[in-house]
Amino acid sequence: MYPSGGISATIYTNRLRAEGMGSKEQAVAFANQDYEALKQQCVESGCLFEDPCFPAEPPSLGFKELAPYSSKTRDVEWMRPTELTGDPQFIIGGATRTDICQGALGDCWLLAAIASLTLNEKLLHRVVPHGQSFQDDYAGIFHFQFWQFGEWVDVVIDDRLPVKDGELMFVHSAEGNEFWSALMEKAYAKLNGSYEALSGGSTTEGFEDFTGGVSEMYELRRAPKDLYRIIGKALDRGSLLGCSIDITSAFDMEAVTFKKLVKGHAYSVTGLKEVEFRGKIERLIRIRNPWGQVEWTGAWSDNSPEWSEIDPSEREDLHLKMEDGEFWMSFAEFMRQFSRLEICNLTPDVLSDDALSHWNTMKFYGTWRKGSTAGGCRNHPNTFWINPQYKITLLEEDDDPEDDEVACSFLVALMQKDRRRYRRHGQDMHTIGFALYEVGRTSNVHLKKNFFLSSASCARSDTFINLREVSTRLRLPPGEYIIVPSTFEPGKEADFVLRVFTEKQSETQYVSFACDFKEITEDDIDDSFKSMFAQLAGEVGSEQHIYKDLKTDGFSMESCRTMVNLMDKDGSARLGLVEFQILWNKIRKWLIIFRQFDLDKSGAMSSYEMRLAVEAAGFKLNNTLHQILVARYAENEMIDFDNFICCLVKLEAMFSKYIIPIWLYMTMCG
Repeated sequence: MYPSGGISATIYTNRLRAEGMGSKEQAVAFANQDYEALKQQCVESGCLFEDPCFPAEPPSLGFKELAPYSSKTRDVEWMRPTELTGDPQFIIGGATRTDICQGALGDCWLLAAIASLTLNEKLLHRVVPHGQSFQDDYAGIFHFQFWQFGEWVDVVIDDRLPVKDGELMFVHSAEGNEFWSALMEKAYAKLNGSYEALSGGSTTEGFEDFTGGVSEMYELRRAPKDLYRIIGKALDRGSLLGCSIDITSAFDMEAVTFKKLVKGHAYSVTGLKEVEFRGKIERLIRIRNPWGQVEWTGAWSDNSPEWSEIDPSEREDLHLKMEDGEFWMSFAEFMRQFSRLEICNLTPDVLSDDALSHWNTMKFYGTWRKGSTAGGCRNHPNTFWINPQYKITLLEEDDDPEDDEVACSFLVALMQKDRRRYRRHGQDMHTIGFALYEVGRTSNVHLKKNFFLSSASCARSDTFINLREVSTRLRLPPGEYIIVPSTFEPGKEADFVLRVFTEKQSETQYVSFACDFKEITEDDIDDSFKSMFAQLAGEVGSEQHIYKDLKTDGFSMESCRTMVNLMDKDGSARLGLVEFQILWNKIRKWLIIFRQFDLDKSGAMSSYEMRLAVEAAGFKLNNTLHQILVARYAENEMIDFDNFICCLVKLEAMFSKYIIPIWLYMTMCG
């Protein structure tokens, strides 16, 4: 994938994204492995591919229950399909639900998502590229493409699969010689670090990684009054919709009700229709059981008497569009019988059908870093304001003729990155959420503590929860708003992606300001200072004496040299009178600020106090720069005066005279 670490990596990554890398047409090569090049090498050499990035070794299985030498991994062999059967096939007769049988891994959430994906051949082959087989140019190498945190990623694997007692350990097909689903699971395990990292999750997580969409969930007992309209718009956009009935115990799993609905089972929603029935408008919803059988037997089922009371041509049209396993039921009955609805809204890059309506989508990459941008939720007013902030301008209200309210519909989705990979190190999902604040027509200023103390949020995520993604559908009047994503507790570090989906035109931007600095001239220097400078410069040069009459412990020689080098305007490697006056005045000003924000008078500031002090010194920086400063100048999250001055001198020199190129500056400022 992209290189990580440092400003240069950020610049390189942003440049690649601007060139289309990570899009549907140009997936990022995971671990920089190019499928076509690797396959060609194997074909030419006559050797089967062996993946060095996800080797056929115990650590690839897991780290706890599937750890090396555990009982579950004892006697595991890694075998290729060509060693398991004499006639291995990639896909037989198209991908179907029966190709996905669970093995000894708790990833049913993933398998349910894969099963739903088989209902949409176009989406399936976005994840499972065409042209792969065990016959034509077979070289033991395959690849799959997944959406990961805003980008499409191409994952290469070899076809060595974990086998125990002669059987595949994990997912497998009911057809003993079909292997696409087992290979797809392996690619997803590689993406997340191991097979065990896939244990436990939400089906919507799989939906999103297979489509790049954004999911939302509705408890039907507490559904919004306009849910029928929401479902209709989702279907118009080609979204994936699923519904299910909750179970109350293990005995309920896949238990069949007296009207032939299956508990704990994933259904698909495939259509809506309004028909005239007994002089009134009846709202109907079409449901599909992936089993292809066991259908609803209540009102509006295939052979129910209700159909005889509607127009014959309309009845014939509705029945012609159904497949085996599909049935109609009234929307009111659906709300009573089912417990939960999940919608995966697809993004324009997935939808190529111009007849479908499209969301307007915006995407931001951000970070929470301890001491600089990880401020926690609104329960922590002293630090909440340091979280990243994003401004959204809602320009056009919805055009729904049935809705009298002037409002703009949009979705906000906050996703934390790569947390499954950290399970190996004893970490898991953070508890995350977001809040929105109305700001009116303001300049692009990062809002401070006092604003949040005096302003209530106008909307927020339904809850803070330890899921990979938190998403909420909102409706607000046209205007300007600030979105503040955060972890529940301060100091929790993670990378995140914030996505905003609007029905109508809107604008978003990262909230940040450049630095604003002032210079002095020779006319500002009085005679007494000139005399002092002459004395200092006449002894051993100004380097060692910068701190002479300041009430501090002094600066290190390295710090003094840094000051001289960075404040040297004429290239003489020494400070002249004007240069020294500028530095002297600033150090005295910054010393006052340092003492002001060193609240416990310990001689050092916390990283949080440093941020306030930098702001007080006139440096209005964005979160990215604050993270860099803390990482560079803090030791155990504490900054002493020496490092504080070095930090400010470098900032002053860097921005006041544009020492860095303007394109780099713009990148650093978001």
